[in-house]
Amino acid sequence: MYKFVVVSAILAGQALVGQALAQGYPAKPIRYVVPFPPGAFNDTLGRTIAQKFTEGGFAQTVVDNRPGAGSTIGTDIVAKAPADGYTVLGVAVPFAVNASLYARLPFDTVRDFTGVIYAGATPNMLVMHPSVPVSSIKELIALAKAKPNQLNYASTGNGTSNHMSMELFKLMTNTQIVHIPYKGSAPALTDLMGGHVMMIFDNTPNVLPHAKTGKMKAIAITSLKRSELAPEVPTVDESGVKGFEVNVWFGTVAHANTPRDIVNRLNAEINKIIAMRDVRQRFVSGGVNPVGGTAEQFTAHIRNEVEKWAKVVKATGARVE
Repeated sequence: MYKFVVVSAILAGQALVGQALAQGYPAKPIRYVVPFPPGAFNDTLGRTIAQKFTEGGFAQTVVDNRPGAGSTIGTDIVAKAPADGYTVLGVAVPFAVNASLYARLPFDTVRDFTGVIYAGATPNMLVMHPSVPVSSIKELIALAKAKPNQLNYASTGNGTSNHMSMELFKLMTNTQIVHIPYKGSAPALTDLMGGHVMMIFDNTPNVLPHAKTGKMKAIAITSLKRSELAPEVPTVDESGVKGFEVNVWFGTVAHANTPRDIVNRLNAEINKIIAMRDVRQRFVSGGVNPVGGTAEQFTAHIRNEVEKWAKVVKATGARVE
């Protein structure tokens, strides 16, 4: 009985502290950590939120790019920051994949973070060098089975959405295709166009312009529905690999112990930003579909993604020490 009273008192005290923090929030600048280099949509999202937070008078917000180690460096910064809502993290697919891809992490993806908002999503597109004698998923599977470990694919790094898209494809089609990781999309696509690698699953906006000019061949996209950006390109699912789906998602998380009122406040403010016409146009022009929703929905999505990719990592043996 005594222990129960003590625990109840502690929890009540924590709740009061959380309410007090939330009532005065935000009272100082917000740090938005982007665990990726500048340039890609992860960075665009962080800078859009920072700009609108600052311009709208919600809070002065500064973007802090902390790339490296598959996004784990920046993620660890937020895991160790005070749980007061003044340090938040921009996340994408690697956030969920890293939970099983790395043998050891200095944080727990599920335990140490809470979702703030699911901001947007886009499919990957499978493209190939024009010299590869393949024009469909069916032909790729046949060629890969005829030549195991003789085909290769590029990725923008271990644990990225394009890496895991192909690993999932290999798992579902029982094929063997060699992984060649790069440090970012630009060098990977340069080598693809140069014929040094054969194929890549990359964000649709990154590769579609090259496909339209004939520098690459567009084979399929990873969503269950065709993309409005390229309605002529079939999905992997409709091409015969039933149930194949990878959505490249982007969002924001905070420390798990951040007071719920603060998380909800951040969620409401970012939902307003996503609904702005100029922001939606910025998303769509970059090939990203705006999403939005509640913090709880994004937390559930992250947990589902952690479970999904853990199965792929285990089955394929992909691992980073």
